[in-house]
Amino acid sequence: MTRDLLPSEELWPAVHAARRSLAEDLATLSEAQWRTPSLCDDWDVEHVVAHLTAAASVGQWRWLRSIVAAGFRPAVHNERRLREHLGATPAETLRRFEAVVHSTVAPTRDTAAYLGEVLVHGEDIRHPLGIEAEPDLNALTAVARFYAARDFTVSSRSATKGLRLRATDGPFATGEGPEVAGTTLALVMAMAGRRAYVEQLEGPGVATLADRIG
Repeated sequence: MTRDLLPSEELWPAVHAARRSLAEDLATLSEAQWRTPSLCDDWDVEHVVAHLTAAASVGQWRWLRSIVAAGFRPAVHNERRLREHLGATPAETLRRFEAVVHSTVAPTRDTAAYLGEVLVHGEDIRHPLGIEAEPDLNALTAVARFYAARDFTVSSRSATKGLRLRATDGPFATGEGPEVAGTTLALVMAMAGRRAYVEQLEGPGVATLADRIG
């Protein structure tokens, strides 16, 4: 039976499972595939993997020092930390990612946000490569609820304000207003600002959501 939200003690195991799944997919890539542009502007597949390694390696105090040194510009902070974990070859970048699969390091205790980061960036990689995956529905639902409740690393709450979101494959549903319906994965990716997934949604609120995420 599907739960609508993972208990807090199961969030980190879900993060680890999502990383393992992604690492397995990455192990099959060719050199050319590692250079494929991801859904993240200006980053190819290898850049996104290095970013995920950095995210699993930077705790609270190091994150604070880094963001201050970056002039409170998240893009500058992310690029600097990414470069630290980018290997000389894709194989080395992958080994560095595999080494942090079971990490529980994070700047804050908002574990659902870091679960979302792995799930969303996993799709940022897989979608352009045409790799199909089925992320755990319970994990996706936990992220969908977090995104609908807060603007954290993405402006997800702002993007969906005044809309009714309804998953067609699980228990996630929230909000009042024109409906946006689709799979939990498509809703999570759209809330994270990925327009590539908007076409998988339906309902009178889709146009509004698409305008908001630009």
